[in-house]
Order: sequence, then C-alpha cells, then structure tokens
Amino acid sequence: MVDISIETPEQTDERLSQVIRLATLTRFDGSYTFEEFSSRDLATRLAEEALALVRDGTHWSQLVRASMDTAEIFTVFQFHFKQGLDNSGFVGWLASLLKHRFGTGVFVICGQNSSAGGIHDYWGCPAIVGTAVLEVIDALMDRSVAPSSSQSSVRGEI
Repeated sequence: MVDISIETPEQTDERLSQVIRLATLTRFDGSYTFEEFSSRDLATRLAEEALALVRDGTHWSQLVRASMDTAEIFTVFQFHFKQGLDNSGFVGWLASLLKHRFGTGVFVICGQNSSAGGIHDYWGCPAIVGTAVLEVIDALMDRSVAPSSSQSSVRGEI
C-alpha cells in the first residue's frame, strides 16, 4: 500500500525528522565508484562485493570500491527504515537539504529487504564532502542536536 501524506511543509519536516531519527545508518569505509559493463559481460564482470547493480538497457553499472585511479569517487552510506513509518518524501527532503548545504547532489539507490524492516536506501555523495555530509546526518539523527546552518568548511577525502 502506498502512503499519501496530506500535510503542511512543517508537518512534513517534523515527520521526516522523526523518520531519520528512527532509521538505522550504516557507513561504508573507503570510497566507491560505478563500474560499467555491457549485458554480454554480466556473468564475468558482476562483483559479489558490489553494493548495488543497476541496468540501463544493454548496460549495467555496479557500485564497487574505488581504486586509486578512479575518476569519480563517492562516500557511501545506507539507511534502513523502521517498518510502518511513512518515509514518503524522505529522499527529496534529505537530498534538498544536502544540496542547499553543500552545493552538490547525491545519488540514491533504493532496495527492499523484508527481513530488515523493508525499504533501504544506499546514498552516495562526492567523497570530498563525505565527512561533512555525515556530520550533518549525525546531527539530524541526534534528537538533542540541530545541524549547523553555517557549515562553511567542507572536509573529505579524494
């Protein structure tokens, strides 16, 4: 069943603030990248340690650990949501907050794991802002700490 929320922006913010506080966050060490290959190479290129696999017509992309010579690298983290909570709008809410705060977008890959509560999201942001993004997420998940609105320093690893 799809949840439809009819609420004010303030009510949405309060609901999604509760959703993130109750979510389980997993951080992945190191940096990640997308490795691309054709459908004919799927059987030989699919990496068992890949976090996600996405198809676009005749090509696949898998999210794997980055090597030193990788052009685009990302910090990756994951949310598992409590079953029964209305998390509709969460991706747009958090992505907008991070875009406003850091000037960069994110990628999100959603999946389903019924044994772990249901919906889960892999999130990635440019590694150069990864540490700062996770600090904001930590503040959002902490009931007693509000995220700083004057985030001036951007820290991360390349």
